[in-house]
Amino acid sequence: MATIGFIGLGNMGAPMCRRLVEAGHQVQVFDTDQRKIDEAMAHGAVGCGSASCAKDVEFLLTSLPRPDHVEAVLRDAGVLAAMRPGSIWVDLTTNRKELVEELAAEAPEGVGVVDSPVTGAVDGARNGRLTLFAGGDPAHLERVTPLLETLGTVINCGGLGTGNVVKLVTNQLWFIASASIGEGFALGMRHGVDLRVLWSAIQQSVGDSFVARHDAPSIFAGHYDPSFTLDLCGKDLRLIGELQAHLGADFPLTDAARHAFDRAAQRYGPDAAELHVAKHIEDDTGLSFRLEGDWTPPWEVTDPEA
Repeated sequence: MATIGFIGLGNMGAPMCRRLVEAGHQVQVFDTDQRKIDEAMAHGAVGCGSASCAKDVEFLLTSLPRPDHVEAVLRDAGVLAAMRPGSIWVDLTTNRKELVEELAAEAPEGVGVVDSPVTGAVDGARNGRLTLFAGGDPAHLERVTPLLETLGTVINCGGLGTGNVVKLVTNQLWFIASASIGEGFALGMRHGVDLRVLWSAIQQSVGDSFVARHDAPSIFAGHYDPSFTLDLCGKDLRLIGELQAHLGADFPLTDAARHAFDRAAQRYGPDAAELHVAKHIEDDTGLSFRLEGDWTPPWEVTDPEA
């Protein structure tokens, strides 16, 4: 079993950390919220200060909201400098490719770096059903893959930074689908189609998507999935925009999705749940996307096969 430092116990980090503890690993944890540290300790983790999480461990895992948080912890707080030769830092954050490369260049000699942002939402984190997009030196990837497979399926994306590129591409397509599903619901309902019938037809047609299957129930329930905020959507869309800027081509669908999420954040606030991008359509059209049903929130979903 591995010795692990884990920094960042948010909506995704906390359940990932718990799975590592349950797998028998020795996990030292840090978060700026002491309550989250206490909760992790109640499940078997060991609490510590941020820099000490990087000392005397084989692997340091970070799961933080934004690139500037990663920079503040790894660079400004001295966490990266505290790592010992032979250890590997695995960044689970959806991050800026260039920042990961810069920090890797600053790492102490003998310290490996892997970027491995995740997808699969909170229920995937709880149940070990995430997909992890890993980039880095092949030797480092070989070492960390068995550990990361505790959390889900690992896809080797190539060199350092490619994990984040792949993650941002998947989010690019997710954002486009999320921004459009409310429009589809409204179009069908306004012209006499029952929402439940419409949803069933979407899932059994070329209109099917992760958004239709996984996210639509959060719209039907009316909570719009607060486990991921409009602010975080905006952060990822800005990172996508940085990648887009290198191509010199128009990306009209991506730009439209960015506009839709920006508009929702302006209307409902940056801390509003991600799928308020669909609520915007509800409010503009005067329609309601509520459907009666046993819509278990994603953060409560339990997979009996996990």
